[in-house]
Amino acid sequence: MTKIDIVSGFLGAGKTTLIKKLLKEALSDTKVVLIENEFGEIGIDGGFLKEAGIEIKEMNSGCICCSLVGDFGTSLREVLDTYAPERILIEPSGVGKLSDVMKAVQDAMADRDVELNSAVAVVDACKCKMYIKNFGEFFVNQIEHAGTIVLSRTDKLSEEKLAVCVDMIREHNAKATIITTPWDALEGKDILETIEGAKDLEAELMREVMEHHDEHEHHHDHGPDCTCGCHDHEHHHDHDAHEHHHHDHDEHEHHHDHDGHHHHHHADEIFTSWGLETPAVYTKEEIGHILAELDKEEVYGIVLRAKGMVPAADGGWIYFDYVPEESNVRDGKPDVTGKFCVIGSKLNEGKLAELFKK
Repeated sequence: MTKIDIVSGFLGAGKTTLIKKLLKEALSDTKVVLIENEFGEIGIDGGFLKEAGIEIKEMNSGCICCSLVGDFGTSLREVLDTYAPERILIEPSGVGKLSDVMKAVQDAMADRDVELNSAVAVVDACKCKMYIKNFGEFFVNQIEHAGTIVLSRTDKLSEEKLAVCVDMIREHNAKATIITTPWDALEGKDILETIEGAKDLEAELMREVMEHHDEHEHHHDHGPDCTCGCHDHEHHHDHDAHEHHHHDHDEHEHHHDHDGHHHHHHADEIFTSWGLETPAVYTKEEIGHILAELDKEEVYGIVLRAKGMVPAADGGWIYFDYVPEESNVRDGKPDVTGKFCVIGSKLNEGKLAELFKK
């Protein structure tokens, strides 16, 4: 199975820089072919990538989403037959529509053992507002169809302006993960794991809660006087209702394995989850206050587990874990963006949003 990843982005957003980082820090042991589609006559970036030992099929006569759709399919098949790569990275023209690129890949690969693994949009955070206003057709299309949006040049923005950029993107894509941390602070493998959905905090916590629930089921016979609280909840785990991000696992091209979701009583009938992605900066005192508040069942519902990582006011990162009446707050390494996740039952999502959001 060959994985195909599309790394799109408007002109000058930083696509090639991101690809170089992924090749060096995440894919150095992987057999990769990069397909570039430069808009114009000359492939400017081809030289560097050839020096790096990556085979390139350059297509310089036009845009991938229009005149090259036919040739594009031929080129993909040629790449598969010639190099048998483990992974193909496609860097479309900066003015190509991501939806058209995705369709071209799917049409060309219908009879091959390949999967469209991810669709990424690289967005210059400093120019986001201007590009949405002036180049909406192409720019917004890339945002709308991306499973992951990687913001570049976030180190040049204030916290307030970065939040405005994220909010504007959310208007066009409420489900994608948005990477807001400056790239220099991240390892390529962390970015790739995020793009592939492997670092799904909500899925991780749900598995933990379900494993604990399964142990409880195994060791205790539920009689008529059972008080474990696992039998009478009518809640449903609705990803669309979550604050900001949570992936829609049916629509994204990459798939997550939710091992814990269907044991015994079905987790989506027992437990709910709420989550938030944010570039906002916190202090350890603020996080400590939030975790102490989670013990108030009458306000927030029954919180069984919470976890998160956020940028700290001192320039570092804060990690935290919570179980009822016990919490841990510590220093951690930079993550792709600040994020929280809460698992429980009868959760008051409105109150949780008020508590966590700055």
